[in-house]
Amino acid sequence: MIVMGRVAGAQGILGWVKIKTYTESVDSLADYPIWWLGDEKRPWCEITVETFAVHSKGLVAKFQGSDDRTTAEKYKGLLVAVPRSSLPQQLEDEYYWSDLIGLTVVNLDGACLGVVDNLMDTGANQVLCVLESLSKRNRGELLIPFIASVIQQVDLTEKVIRVDWSADWAAKR
Repeated sequence: MIVMGRVAGAQGILGWVKIKTYTESVDSLADYPIWWLGDEKRPWCEITVETFAVHSKGLVAKFQGSDDRTTAEKYKGLLVAVPRSSLPQQLEDEYYWSDLIGLTVVNLDGACLGVVDNLMDTGANQVLCVLESLSKRNRGELLIPFIASVIQQVDLTEKVIRVDWSADWAAKR
């Protein structure tokens, strides 16, 4: 399974949910009529997407059998995944965003900058949103551009992204 997003909460009173996507484009999940919902505490289950819509703040969806807010609220916090086999084959040096989430980011000096929490598309390029390591007193978020001059290596086996970046250069949100 490839995690493609998370149910952020209920949307309205008719059983819709808000989805925080981990995909390059907000509507990428719409290509998959069957999603899997679950997490480390709740077992994964298959769910059919009845309909969806792209809103200014992201994706909203209505699941089959979810007809009121109470039902929709039960999905809050669940991860949204699709089988890896249903995704297009990647070229060498291409990664699904969900493959990068949770990887440790280390700079060329060997300093751990943190862990990838999310990615965002700025229009000009993608940006890694990195939660600074716990050892720092002021835990924050580093924003690191996902561009060739910065990203030196992505090692999915070691779960590490090596970057030409200093913590001093990072913009904080």
